[in-house]
Amino acid sequence: MRPREGAWGEATAFFERFRRGVWIDAVLLVGITGIVFGLSSLAGEWRTLRPAVHIDLSLSALPLYTFYSLTRGLIAYVLSLLFTLTYGYWAAKDPIAERVLVPLLDILQSIPVLGFMPGVVLALVSIFPESNVGLELASVLMIFTGQAWNMTFSFYHSLRSIPKDQIEASTIYRFDWWQRLKWLELPFATIGLVWNSMMSMAGGWFFLMITESFVLGARDFRLPGIGSYMSVAVAKGDVRAMVWAIFAMITMIVVLDQLLWRPVVVWAQKFRVEEGGSDEQTSTSWFYDWLRRSSVIDWLASALAALRRRLGKSDQQVAHAQEAKRERPGASRVLSFSLFALLVVILLFGSYRMFLLLGQLPARGYLPILGACGWTLGRVLLSTALGTIWTLPAGLAIGLSPRLSRIFQPIVQIAASFPAPMLFPLAIAVLKAAGVSLGWGSVVLMLLGTQWYILFNVIAGASSIPSDLGEAARSYRLSRWLRFRFLYLPAVFPYLVTGWVTAAGGAWNASIVAEYVTFKGQVMTANGLGAQISLAAEHADFPRLGACVIVMAAVVVTFNRTVWKRLYGLAESRFTLSK
Repeated sequence: MRPREGAWGEATAFFERFRRGVWIDAVLLVGITGIVFGLSSLAGEWRTLRPAVHIDLSLSALPLYTFYSLTRGLIAYVLSLLFTLTYGYWAAKDPIAERVLVPLLDILQSIPVLGFMPGVVLALVSIFPESNVGLELASVLMIFTGQAWNMTFSFYHSLRSIPKDQIEASTIYRFDWWQRLKWLELPFATIGLVWNSMMSMAGGWFFLMITESFVLGARDFRLPGIGSYMSVAVAKGDVRAMVWAIFAMITMIVVLDQLLWRPVVVWAQKFRVEEGGSDEQTSTSWFYDWLRRSSVIDWLASALAALRRRLGKSDQQVAHAQEAKRERPGASRVLSFSLFALLVVILLFGSYRMFLLLGQLPARGYLPILGACGWTLGRVLLSTALGTIWTLPAGLAIGLSPRLSRIFQPIVQIAASFPAPMLFPLAIAVLKAAGVSLGWGSVVLMLLGTQWYILFNVIAGASSIPSDLGEAARSYRLSRWLRFRFLYLPAVFPYLVTGWVTAAGGAWNASIVAEYVTFKGQVMTANGLGAQISLAAEHADFPRLGACVIVMAAVVVTFNRTVWKRLYGLAESRFTLSK
């Protein structure tokens, strides 16, 4: 009877596990079904050509608009992640290409959305004249320009900061490039990449009102979405619609945090560099626990593992393949050189076209642009400094405490992801009531969107501090000031530099909406390069727009080469776990 009892017990246990998890599977299947129907609706929206889009301000239209915006943001994030892994890896591994790729990344992140948008929108609309595909792709690419650079800088810097003992271990075990990427480089970069991914999603939402309700001269390129909903509500002064749009945006951010980012943060904790135990409670996620209990997820994981085993190679075949690669050195160099040559050709062609465009602007037209650039540079540096004052201690507190992380991560995620331009009318009203001009007020408006870059990087750096170092500091009874000076600040300094670089780039981008504001039907401007770009885009003055973008990119690259590069060198030489 014992075998039967054992078999019966196993069957009972299996049934009990199935009974507990079946409702989780049902919820997941319902959610997947809803996503499929939503994507089908979005596909129909892409296929339809709508010369003029009417934005419905009724409450019933808002859920679908929110889903459209969320889908565009997630598609842009997937593109940003692929770009990050490719571009960041290439820049970190090829010293020759690095000399062009890193400055080019500086230029790309400094070019505001309005610098990319006119050309991209007109080109894609002309390629897809019979549908909305071109306009939808343009919106996705504009959101991409607000996401990709921050993630790429983080991944590139992580690859440059891997501890030497881990690199030596991978060399001893004769890892090829794929094994080193899979087992060393990606795990080491995961924590920073996860936190910067959250910040990148927030950066994409920042210009949502512009990317979904873009107007170029007399042409209206509006798309249905929560950004265009809010833009129309602000233009009409519909307070009820604005309140509902804010509520929908907060709901979307909370749901995205709970269903995506919080589980990913919990999963990423296993990649911390640890040499000792920690008595602190680890981060948790209810949805991550659900997924681990789901039989559907287990079945999918088993099916993928079986497929991988069926398509995989034996150990002997893998060894022979690695030996063949070592006998053919230079293949990766040839590929890298070919891509580098193609990139140079594209840059030269783009430079030639830009030279022809700039030739249409007289020389005296550059004087007001250069003067405006100086004002914007001062506002960018001031907003970065003000953001550092509070984000450094707050980021350390959140990153070092799993309890505070559980409490404040959703709050920070909501605050960072909420499009700051939606709050500009309220901020402008407060500034006008206080008698503050837009010249100083634009610093506050920049700060609303850029301070989060610093905060998220500091949190990522604090979260990656090995617990054994913290235990040693407590064992020696170091005061809080000594721990901050000799442990926490050196440990997060590389992440802090990345936060400064991306925050400054975000501030340059934010200047186009911070120095040119429409409030109650009145246009308010501050003397700055952002206002010059907004005016040039509004009047379709492409030569002036190109000149403003070139001046902004030149100033940003010069500052990055003279200031940020030295700080990066200091971070790599003195403040890294590899030293």
